[in-house]
Amino acid sequence: MANSNLPRRIIKETQRLLSEPAPGISASPSEENMRYFNVMILGPAQSPYEGGVFKLELFLPEEYPMAAPKVRFLTKIYHPNIDKLGRICLDILKDKWSPALQIRTVLLSIQALLSAPNPDDPLSDNIAKHWKANEVEAVETAKEWTRLYASGA
Repeated sequence: MANSNLPRRIIKETQRLLSEPAPGISASPSEENMRYFNVMILGPAQSPYEGGVFKLELFLPEEYPMAAPKVRFLTKIYHPNIDKLGRICLDILKDKWSPALQIRTVLLSIQALLSAPNPDDPLSDNIAKHWKANEVEAVETAKEWTRLYASGA
């Protein structure tokens, strides 16, 4: 950890992420900025995203842990809670954030969101409408996008 002016908490969380990675998730800090993480999440089994490798970016604002990390998908994904800019609709990234949560918790929650899309709390209205109107077709589209954009990344 080259960046000595980082808060101890960020250093400890980063060390834990590197030494005990969560299954299907890798997160490593950028060498230029230890608050910026390159994240990869494997699409969970039995989800439309299975077999996909999704790249995300995670940034810890100055106020962290009093403020939630900023996270977004860099890999294109067809999901009712993720918009075309990669922003994620997840309560713990907004009003349900707590300083007790950690980077690891956030990434596990995003991984869980891939297993359980919630079209009732959408960020992408069109995809949510598709999901509600014809879930089978929406899931097929999600699988197709996973093949197109998230394979062999």
